[in-house]
Amino acid sequence: MSTHFQVLIIGGGTAGIMTAAQLLKKNQSISIGIIEPAETHYYQPAWTLVGGGTYDFKKTGRPMASLIPSGVNWIKDYATAFNTENNFVKTKTSGHIKYDYLVVAPGLVMAPEMIEGLPEALEKGVACSNYTDPEHTWNCIKNFKGGNALFTQPITPIKCGGAPQKIAYLAADYFRKNNLSNKSNVIFATPGSVIFGVKPIRETLMKVIGRYGMHFKPYYAPIKIDADHKVVYFKHTAPEENMCVINEDNELGETATGDEIIKIPFELLHIAPPQTAPKFIRESSLVNDAGWLDVDHHSLQHNSHANIFGLGDVAGLPTAKTGAAIRKQVPVVVDNIIKLMTTQMKGDLSYNGYSSCPLVTGYGKMTLAEFDYEGNFTPDPKLKRMFVFNSEKEHWRLWMFKKFGLPYLYWNKMMKGKEV
Repeated sequence: MSTHFQVLIIGGGTAGIMTAAQLLKKNQSISIGIIEPAETHYYQPAWTLVGGGTYDFKKTGRPMASLIPSGVNWIKDYATAFNTENNFVKTKTSGHIKYDYLVVAPGLVMAPEMIEGLPEALEKGVACSNYTDPEHTWNCIKNFKGGNALFTQPITPIKCGGAPQKIAYLAADYFRKNNLSNKSNVIFATPGSVIFGVKPIRETLMKVIGRYGMHFKPYYAPIKIDADHKVVYFKHTAPEENMCVINEDNELGETATGDEIIKIPFELLHIAPPQTAPKFIRESSLVNDAGWLDVDHHSLQHNSHANIFGLGDVAGLPTAKTGAAIRKQVPVVVDNIIKLMTTQMKGDLSYNGYSSCPLVTGYGKMTLAEFDYEGNFTPDPKLKRMFVFNSEKEHWRLWMFKKFGLPYLYWNKMMKGKEV
């Protein structure tokens, strides 16, 4: 196997495979290597539906070998370090792999250890998470008999920022359909100040929360899970905001322990674990102060190394980490690399921060948040072809798009480098 490639890609996820496929569509003669240790590639956006009992987990995975584009060398190994001066990547067992251009797209990793007690809670099955085991989430929801169903997320950036609330809406709908609403408290606790940053979507979601009678808790950052007593400890993230007055015998059993620490007991806990860039990225010289890959927000070129590009979840970009964002990032990276190879000049394409979050709000209902770096609501005009004229509102056609349309587009278009 060659140990030198014109383009070396770290990561066989959405960003890595799409970049390789689109590069080859532009120029079949480019030598490309992908460093990726996993045997299976997962379509993770469907894991929300798996957790809600309405999608088969087995259908979310495909063999990595079936997705790596023909003509691309698959280095089935772990990247472990960079040598940017000599343009090579160190690997666990395959030695040094040299490159002319490097695309860094390994995604992010779960870091449950950042919340005290969370690794144990997940291991014991006391907590569930669509991010790690969506089938367990569904078991927890369908076996729930009443009490506090608590849904929360960490202060770190996470992939698909809307996922922690989507499963809360599905659970609330499931409880309603199964006559559990009157003996259940569905709680959504977030470190953020609002349910969603894009105003038209936020207004829709607040109506959804009202419809289900959910308890919305902004400024709540989870800091400790007591798995034995089934209690979550939260730190209030904005002491200057008025905290709710909590009584011992309140409906949720909430108690304040001073220092802005609040305890909430639970019968069901769904949590998005804290998330970080992979260790070999964090320990490199390629990251920004927050520990994410330091790339230009518009060209996706590394801010210190002209022949390195980064995209996907590992990139330090002020937008949501989603597959939809990657769909718009890949053409920019591909254009830049092709132009640099041929003219030594960057391309003309610029990434505007586009991301999208399909927000499932119940069985058969969804709203679609599309936005840019400025938080502007930017719905795709193509939605009108689906007779969706107002995607900020809930719509059954958007649910069908999420469940059937998007997986089809992902496997048959995006993964093959075709335009979507």
